[in-house]
Amino acid sequence: MRKILQIAAIALLCFFILYLLAFRDRSSRLNINKSQVTIAVVLADYFQEFIPVDGVVQPRTTIYIDAELGGAVEKKFVEDGALVRKGDTILKLSNASMQLSYMDQETRMYDAINNLQNSRIALEQNKYLRQKEITNLLYQIDQVEKEFERASLLYDEGVYTLKQFEDARRDYDFSNRQLNISLELQRLDSISAEGQKKQIAASVERMRANLTQLKKNMEKLTVRAPAEGVLSSFNVEIGETRSAGERLGQIDIMDGYKMRANIDERYVSRVEIGQEAELDFGGKTYDLYISKIYTGVRGGSFQVEMNFKDEVPDNIRRGQTLQIRLQFSTPTEAIILKRGGFFQQTGGNWVYVVMPSEDLAVKRNIRLGRQNTKFYEVLEGLEPGEKVIISSYETFGGKDKLILK
Repeated sequence: MRKILQIAAIALLCFFILYLLAFRDRSSRLNINKSQVTIAVVLADYFQEFIPVDGVVQPRTTIYIDAELGGAVEKKFVEDGALVRKGDTILKLSNASMQLSYMDQETRMYDAINNLQNSRIALEQNKYLRQKEITNLLYQIDQVEKEFERASLLYDEGVYTLKQFEDARRDYDFSNRQLNISLELQRLDSISAEGQKKQIAASVERMRANLTQLKKNMEKLTVRAPAEGVLSSFNVEIGETRSAGERLGQIDIMDGYKMRANIDERYVSRVEIGQEAELDFGGKTYDLYISKIYTGVRGGSFQVEMNFKDEVPDNIRRGQTLQIRLQFSTPTEAIILKRGGFFQQTGGNWVYVVMPSEDLAVKRNIRLGRQNTKFYEVLEGLEPGEKVIISSYETFGGKDKLILK
């Protein structure tokens, strides 16, 4: 009987050992201090996708000042930051070679204008000489006509010989032919003179316009304010040389502000004109929208300009950097989880879910969607009200379960 009991006991012990080997919890575990982790509750709330971007405050309207002509800085009339009015002199440049060239061209143009005016005077003189010639011919014709009439009368009376009569008639005919030729020459001269006068007048006008343009070009060495506003980025020193087309400064028109922000190139296909953004400043939230996109990518980012929709903050200043929330969606109902350090180890593919007893956290696969600076959107694996460890998992070694103490 004793042997039977011993065999039964051994059999029972073996069965128990086999049971433990076959059915015991083989998951890996780690004991952690509950106070060393951060736990967040899964929420059902409105979610909006946005990214934070740093925006720099800029005047809404800026007019740039470039050097139209190159030269050395001769004199500064104002300093950077000065309030200027339209037409105020800002800077004077000097360019000796250009000034000598201007004087040479001006002299040559005045000589050309004088020559053209002399040609016009010569045309006028020629007209009067032709008139004088015709007047003399008319006087001669009057004389030979009377002589021919007398010769005709005396020839009929037999006083003049045939030769005398023919000589008188020949003089009369010759004078008339000369008059006709002179009249035709006068007509042709008049037509030619009118054409030449128009050409001379047009040439003189062009010369005077060129002189005016030359003077205007020289006046460009004096740089004036193109509008009323605050002069900024005006960094020039007396004696330095500035090239034509070089930026000298800018006028900031004090009619409001805008924001210029750098956005990571990953979002270049998701940014569009009119896209909304928000700025928190001085305890208030201000609405903005993208008004311009600079598509050129530099250093992994591209730039946009944002205008304020309605109200502009009173105390912002040019050059100030403020954080803006650029929105990619409108608020929608979703299951959300607070952001945390766990994402660096899991990539958002799994988390430790705290059991209702709060003494155990179990590893669970999940799927996350959109994100903003505060929350992740949960697509699968979690329900509202559940608790999740969201702090870093770096020291957990990927264990299946965490024992919370």
